[in-house]
Amino acid sequence: MPELIPVLKKNDINNMVAQVARRISSDYQDHELILIGVLKGAFVFLSDLMRHLSIPVQVDFVRVASYGSDTSSSGRINLTKAIEIDVKNKDILVVEDIVDTGLTLSYIIDYLKSFNPKTVRVCVLLDKRERRQAKVKIDYACHEVTEGFLVGYGLDYNEGYRDLPEIYHLQF
Repeated sequence: MPELIPVLKKNDINNMVAQVARRISSDYQDHELILIGVLKGAFVFLSDLMRHLSIPVQVDFVRVASYGSDTSSSGRINLTKAIEIDVKNKDILVVEDIVDTGLTLSYIIDYLKSFNPKTVRVCVLLDKRERRQAKVKIDYACHEVTEGFLVGYGLDYNEGYRDLPEIYHLQF
């Protein structure tokens, strides 16, 4: 049976999300911002982030698959849900739960750039640099983590644990 080791408490997560939302609201004042959430993991973070923003935004989602039921990326990325909003000449903020190797995020950024937006920037809940393989710029990061397989607050293992209100290291 896996053990759950606490990493981030609910109140700490809320404070980090509120802080990054203030920065985003300031940076995008007087802009037409579209948040593109990466399903499924980022939906909880995106929801809280959006409620903390003080600027109007539009929201859409992409869904990609690269993990399956494993704890590490397969390296094969498949787009399973495309965007539906017109993003041409608009500012896009990709909202992701965690960036690990960077391969999935790099794929998503390239995909979104194919629609000719004005800008594409990235906001992540967790920046996990230790295994980075693709060079990706993280514009807003709530927290940097160094190791472990993390679950909770939208992050899953084999579709489980997403509902946990805090973030845990899943120890096998």
